[in-house]
Amino acid sequence: MWITFSLDTVRTPTFVALGNFDGVHRGHRKVIAPILSDSIATVVTFHPHPQEFFTGQPRQLLTPLDEKVEILRSLGVEQLVLLPFDQILANMPPVEFVETILLKQLQARKISVGQDFCFGSRRSGTTEDLRTIAAKHGVEVQVIPLHTQNDERISSSAIRQALQDGDLSTANDLLGRPYSLIGNVVHGQQLGRTIGFPTANLQVPLEKFLPRQGVYSVRVYCPTLPAHEGSLPGVMNIGNRPTVDGLKQTIEVHLLDWSGNLYDQTLTVSLEKFLRPEQKFPSLDALKTQIQLDCEMARSLLAVTPSA
Repeated sequence: MWITFSLDTVRTPTFVALGNFDGVHRGHRKVIAPILSDSIATVVTFHPHPQEFFTGQPRQLLTPLDEKVEILRSLGVEQLVLLPFDQILANMPPVEFVETILLKQLQARKISVGQDFCFGSRRSGTTEDLRTIAAKHGVEVQVIPLHTQNDERISSSAIRQALQDGDLSTANDLLGRPYSLIGNVVHGQQLGRTIGFPTANLQVPLEKFLPRQGVYSVRVYCPTLPAHEGSLPGVMNIGNRPTVDGLKQTIEVHLLDWSGNLYDQTLTVSLEKFLRPEQKFPSLDALKTQIQLDCEMARSLLAVTPSA
């Protein structure tokens, strides 16, 4: 997939899907689907996220750029254009945005957007404006109705809320896949080894949105793990480790019935079920007992048979 931050290096002509696409959830995929034929299937989004530009505050993302790229590539998207969101773009009138960027520079032959898409200065351009402007140049605009589940809109905001609540069932249903954390294994304090539960300390991108602190059953993917086609069941803790007076939030993954060196490896950890909130135990023995119970619960949920 061709990725560019500059309109000077885009590959044309294009079929364009427009939006922020954070999470690339089921609703987003409905918007992307119509452009996956003919021309160059192109997703056009903004970098940084417009809310980050206007507030000046870093925004936590469901899918940081590298993760978004891999998901879009798997869908068949051929080009990702990351429009630099600056004051010039923020002030651009809707007509100029369509005629100059979409039609002249991207040479869009077809455009797909969600029903709630707005664009141009002060978000004053609507989907009907987009249709009207593009129609003058013979370009079709397909407006995709809002995708819903149980009469509620599928949105990045709804997914974030579900993750904050520890409601993985809802979050994963809205996404259309398990929510995942992708990162490198780094050296930690190795406290898990002292109580019989060695963990891989996962370092994820700073902008990655993290779910509720607590313990999860997970599936772990690593290209260097040949067994189980690279997938292993596990238990993950996100939190500050209050039992050992931890001050910094960590992400620790314990693989069930597997041991080995994972340092510097890249893991994809798919979250399957929220087991319990993080809590402080009176002793390491009490913590060890609870971790054993967590592992047994994860085995049951993930249908794992204990090794001999």
